[in-house]
Amino acid sequence: VQLVESGGGLAQPGGSLRLSCAASGFTFSNYAMSWARQAPGKELEWVSGIIGSGEDTYYADFVKGRFTISRDNVKNAVYLQMNSLKPEDTALYYCQRSIDSRASVWYDGEHRGQGTQVTVSS
Repeated sequence: VQLVESGGGLAQPGGSLRLSCAASGFTFSNYAMSWARQAPGKELEWVSGIIGSGEDTYYADFVKGRFTISRDNVKNAVYLQMNSLKPEDTALYYCQRSIDSRASVWYDGEHRGQGTQVTVSS
């Protein structure tokens, strides 16, 4: 199993970034996927998730209305469109795999990417 994030970078407040996570080594559509983030000096926090079929999406309150998660089960990829970015969104963003397609648990405890850095600053 491999999860490789990309798309991070520097954005201005109010700006946008689109993160991508390329998955391999497993049947992608069989698993819900999610994004989590960790800011310097803070604990890892869950950001958004999407079930295996892509029909249902979920968001933490602090990104609701600003971020959109999606997936492409042909390309084996999950995305996070981040709009209206705030300085407090600065963090290392991780892609992670659930234990099943319905995300009864968002992180299976083992499969998480290396992360992509997002910095929001003027």
